[in-house]
Amino acid sequence: MDEDIPEDAAIVLFDGVCNLCSGFVQFIFPRDPEGKYRFASLQSDVGRELLAEHDLASEDLDSIVLIEDGESYVKSSAIIRIATGLGGAYRLLSPFRYVPAAVRDRVYDFVASNRYRWFGKKDRCMMPSGDVKSRFLE
Repeated sequence: MDEDIPEDAAIVLFDGVCNLCSGFVQFIFPRDPEGKYRFASLQSDVGRELLAEHDLASEDLDSIVLIEDGESYVKSSAIIRIATGLGGAYRLLSPFRYVPAAVRDRVYDFVASNRYRWFGKKDRCMMPSGDVKSRFLE
């Protein structure tokens, strides 16, 4: 793994060609001024390496993945944990962690299976620029 990644960084892996997923990264960035979150696409070498490290099959994931404190979180668990980590009003999602993951993930899977149809898809992975680029893992 990259030595430039702070020990306490949380890494968000996302579908780099999905407009909804890329939009989620754009949503996180300004709400995380301390730079807690780093980003990599699921399709990148770093993304594939992290998935393998955490025994997550890349072909099965159409998900947001959060790697934090040596643990991996997928789907709704990742979203809730990220929202909680952002603080403020986003912490209001925190109680949803008590809803069984199977129920939460049904909703997540429904959105995930329709995300390209509803939000579109890019021809290639999101290319970060400006300040966002410094938070991407290569």
